[in-house]
Amino acid sequence: MTVHSDQPFNAEPPRAALVGATLTPLDAFYSRNHGPVPEGDAASWRLVVDGLVETPLALSLDDLRARFPEATETATLQCAGNRREGLVAVRDIPGEAPWGPTATATATWTGVRLADVLAAAGVVDGATDVEFLGADLSDEPQPPDVFGGSVPLRKAGMPEVLLAWAMNDEPLPPIHGAPLRVVVPGYIGARSVKWVQRVRVADAPSPNFFQASTYRLLPADAEVTRAPGEGVALGLVAVNSDFLSPDDGSSHPAGPLTVTGYAFAGGDRTVARVDVSTDGGTSWSQADLEEQVSPWAWRHWSSTVDLPRGETELLARAWDSSAALQPERPEQVWNPKGYVNNSWARLRLHGT
Repeated sequence: MTVHSDQPFNAEPPRAALVGATLTPLDAFYSRNHGPVPEGDAASWRLVVDGLVETPLALSLDDLRARFPEATETATLQCAGNRREGLVAVRDIPGEAPWGPTATATATWTGVRLADVLAAAGVVDGATDVEFLGADLSDEPQPPDVFGGSVPLRKAGMPEVLLAWAMNDEPLPPIHGAPLRVVVPGYIGARSVKWVQRVRVADAPSPNFFQASTYRLLPADAEVTRAPGEGVALGLVAVNSDFLSPDDGSSHPAGPLTVTGYAFAGGDRTVARVDVSTDGGTSWSQADLEEQVSPWAWRHWSSTVDLPRGETELLARAWDSSAALQPERPEQVWNPKGYVNNSWARLRLHGT
């Protein structure tokens, strides 16, 4: 893993660790945290469901298992800062980790549907949003506060949104949110709050620092003040793609060469096409797309290119089911916090 910080622990795998793996092995799943992994006793842990509900709840893991039907979804999570290093190359972004292209991963999640839990609590009229609060304490806000965020009530009520206790048929590891985490398919990873201990139904988006003051898209000329409400709150993941193999900067015999990668589109959109170019975008060829294992998962792709001698830059771009296309250059999407770099993927190779 490339470790961007030890405390809190933030790390991503090498590209090669994701090659050919529709489901990401747990030891290769990226880790994004804003505070230390909380220490807690699963036996005494309770999920509090309150706010604009008729019947507030306090549920143990056993309660969740006993009261609600088990549900499983395969979903990709992607950090809002994925591929930030490409924006840092345009202009420095102080204070933000230079994430590469692998702050994204896919797992099969098992737990219960959030919609079932909300139905048991009884959402009252006037509710618009559902807030999630974790147990991880961060010193980024002042005074320090737990990590949190929210999604619109209409998304929270969708069957794909889970309160999960397992990933890839294994117990949820502590680093990934045990005993329970939220999984919000199609949204930035920050909305899938780990170590969740409270679900609050509200009539406005969460006032938590990580919803109101960070994870917001600012104009390129804006000053980063972290004042609540600045910019646009991030939610749905924009269509994105990148190369997974071979390694950037590697050398290969000139001639046919297979390159692979991933593509992902958030919301209820899916990846419709991936194009690859070896001549700077003058011409493109369509890559072969692997099967879409879930509406909420990435698609791996591959393409055989004719690698010339010397230095070559390969390009890749994805289209989603709404006909949205990745923008060409990172300069076009640069922003002072380095979010949403979904510009064309670039891979430098040397033909021998």
